[in-house]
Amino acid sequence: MTRKHNGGAHLDEVNKLIIEQLQQDGRRSYAAIGKEVGLSEAAVRQRVQRLVDSGVMQVVAVTDPLELGFARQAMIGVRTSGPIEGIADELGKLDEVDYIVITAGSYDLLVEVVAESDEALLNLISSKIRAIEGVVSTETFMYLHLHKQTYAWGVR
Repeated sequence: MTRKHNGGAHLDEVNKLIIEQLQQDGRRSYAAIGKEVGLSEAAVRQRVQRLVDSGVMQVVAVTDPLELGFARQAMIGVRTSGPIEGIADELGKLDEVDYIVITAGSYDLLVEVVAESDEALLNLISSKIRAIEGVVSTETFMYLHLHKQTYAWGVR
């Protein structure tokens, strides 16, 4: 999923409260959320659907790929030449890529990947990522242990 910044779409206080409730527990029922925010279950359902449809949020199961049988997870710093967005689009087409950010600093892009084996990671880097036109160099940071992962930063 390619994400576009929504330009600061206006979120009213109720939408912010709904988002915070789902950040704490993505399985919380619409009825329970409604009690917390002062809306009916149906109204919460409609608001959540609008938030999802607009790209403001996703409701997903967050997992640790290493615990699910993937042997390797890594962050790859990518240096590019030419338009960065086109390279990011090409990287986004790769199944192994789950996260891409355009950055300032030593790398133009940071790309998080999961691979089934060391051989699969090597193939991904050598045959797929480095083969994309405009990729100048990569540096791979292997994940040894997922120490903290949270998405409950609230809303502003």
